[in-house]
Parts: sequence; structure tokens; C-alpha cells
Amino acid sequence: MNKILLRALSLALFSAFAAKAGYAADPAPIKVGILLPLTGTFAAVAETQRDGALLAIDVVNKRGGLNMPNGKVKVEGVVADDEAKQDVGVRRYRYMVDEGVKGLGGQTFAPLAYAINAMVHKDPLPYFPVCVMSKEAFEKGKLSPTTFATAYSPWTVGYMAGQAAVKTLGKKKIFFLARADSFGWDIRDGVYAAAKEYGAEIVGYDELSLGTADYTTVLQKVKAAKPDVFIASQFAADAVALLKQANQMGLNKDMTIFNAFITNTVAKGLPPEALEGVYAMHYFYYDLDNFPDKEVAKSAKEFTNLYRAKYGRPPDAYAAIAYIAYLEMFRGFELSKSFDPIKSSAAILANGGNFNTNVKGPAQWREDHAAEYKYAAFLVKGKGAKEQKNEWDLFSVIGSAGGNQVMPSLKSLGY
Repeated sequence: MNKILLRALSLALFSAFAAKAGYAADPAPIKVGILLPLTGTFAAVAETQRDGALLAIDVVNKRGGLNMPNGKVKVEGVVADDEAKQDVGVRRYRYMVDEGVKGLGGQTFAPLAYAINAMVHKDPLPYFPVCVMSKEAFEKGKLSPTTFATAYSPWTVGYMAGQAAVKTLGKKKIFFLARADSFGWDIRDGVYAAAKEYGAEIVGYDELSLGTADYTTVLQKVKAAKPDVFIASQFAADAVALLKQANQMGLNKDMTIFNAFITNTVAKGLPPEALEGVYAMHYFYYDLDNFPDKEVAKSAKEFTNLYRAKYGRPPDAYAAIAYIAYLEMFRGFELSKSFDPIKSSAAILANGGNFNTNVKGPAQWREDHAAEYKYAAFLVKGKGAKEQKNEWDLFSVIGSAGGNQVMPSLKSLGY
């Protein structure tokens, strides 16, 4: 018998023995999609979202993979650029589905997230948008049974900002600047709801489109209205432009400046004098060392250390949103012991939908598939040059908001 035949016979005998003994080859890795606008207006934020998603994949793979019935299953992240364009995003989503992804996360541009939600409604796939989707998207019957949003609607952002401005900071007269789309209008409605509840007056209102470069005219109107607080819904590059110009016109000397929703990326785009004294709501700020809830401070630090070890900088808010989203996607797979979208979704909602973020404390999936957090956001105050101890020492955390109170009622959404 020649050597080649002997080798083949030995291999066959070993395979038979391995199968009989219960040994099996490692299951093939699965792919999950990471679809974000890595070019264009939202690119800087999208990069942090991508990094948060990839870190979640690292965490799973470093413990051997997902715990599935046939053994440990590794995860591969497939990254693509949706360019914040409907046609591009839908096309690349379809490509990922053709490539066999078992789940998808992404989007910074809310309208695209809503479009993809409609597609997974027809052809189920675990989908975890990591942007702030419109309040309308959470209405009964509109969100897919397999879509779960780890960031709440803009209405919640506005309500928290209004609550903090009036209840915590004691402001009574508000000028509000919306972005002229569902994002800005939902934030407006949340601010107005909080103002009404806590007894503040809206003394001025205006709105401007996404991508506005010159805010001079509206800032002159703000100054003339003499509010106690100027709350603006502008985000990303728009927020940088607005806050720079507000500082240049000296508005911070006449009133409190409150940017409804902020990130470290925005803060890094500002000179320290424009950031100093600006209040905002922050989904997650990495430095919670002085936060009263020490368990949350501990989990925030552990997440920050993981992120810093991989990327050399602390995590930003939208990195945390994506990290939490992908960990929940993976939890659904493991709990259901399946990659079936319906089964994994049911597993996520089991036991009242309670889960721990491993970042900022406990949370719960509501009936509308929105995450309700004990600490939905942290009230932060911008630091000036004299206060900043290093390049990432951007804010002081002075409070928090969360719970069912800051969410639109399920009844208002048709449940």
C-alpha cells in the first residue's frame, strides 16, 4: 500500500473516531453588517459608531465566540459606507444581505435607518439602528419586530434638555432653535413638553436647515429676545458652526447656551472658549469617576479602558450606542441559541426586556423596541482651557436624566 493511500486511510479513521467521540470542527464564523456614513457630513460621528461596533465584536471573539449549540462561533464585521444617501444605503444593505450577514447595525442618518427598518419588516433580519430615529418611527406597527433602537427618539433628547434647563438650572425663558426636519421638530416638541410641565416660557423660536453655515441672523434674534437659556438642536458639524458663532457674538455673556445633544467629536471641534460653560445632554461621557452611582462609574471605566486600549482615546457617545447595540444583537443570538431573527428578537424581549448595558447601567426594552435607561443621558458642562487637564477633558458631569418619564408615553405612540 503506497504512502498516499495510507495517509488517506489514517485521516478517514481519525475523522470517524472524532465524530464518534463527539469532536467537531469549529463552526464557521458568522458575518454581521456595519453600515454607516463614513464620508460626508456625519463621517466623524460614524467613525466612532464603527469603532464601537468593532469593539463589541472583539469582546465576543476574545472569549472564543458566541455560545451556540454547535460550539463557539466567531463573528466577522462587514463594514460599508452608506454615504447618508437613501439609494446608496439601500443598495449596500442588499449587498450585505446577499453576502449572508446574520444581523445589521448602523446609520447616523435617521431617514435611511427608517428605510432599512421597512425592508427588514418584509424580510426579517436583526437590525439595530445606532442613530436617533424620529419619534414617528416608534409608532405602533411602524417598527419591525426585529428592529431594536439603543438610542431613543429626538423627542426624548428635547425633553431631557428642557427638563435640565428648567428644573436643574432654574431657567424660565427659553429661545429654541430647531433643525428644519423631523430631528429638530421632535426635539422642539420634547423641549416644549418639559417647559410646560416645569413652568417655563418659550420667548422665541426659529429653525434652519441641515448644513447651515451662517447663523448670524438667527443669533441676532436670540440676543434681542433676551432669554435665560438658548437651546439649540443642531448636531455634528452644524453644532460646531453654531456654537463658535454664538461665542464670537458674545451670547454666552447674556444667557446660558444649551446644545441639546452633544458628543466629544463636537466638543473637540470647538476652541475651549466656545465650549466653556456650554450645557448639553450627553448619551455617554467616559469620565464618571465622580458620579454618585459607583456601579455605573465602574462599568463606564471598564468600557473606557477597553476602548482606549484598542483605539488610543476614550469612547464617544455614539461609540457607546453602537457597542451596546451589537452586544444586544449577540445576546439575542445566544439566548435564543439561534440566528433566526424572530427567535432572537423574542429572546431579547423575554423577562420584561431587562438588560445591563455593561456601559452605563441597567436598561429595559419597551414594547416599542426603544431602550429605556436608568441613565438615558448625562447633563454636562463644557470646560474652558484652564479647567482641561488633557485633550479629552472636555466636560464636567453635573447630573443625569432617565427612566420612563423622559420617554414618550406608549399610549401617545398608539400602544
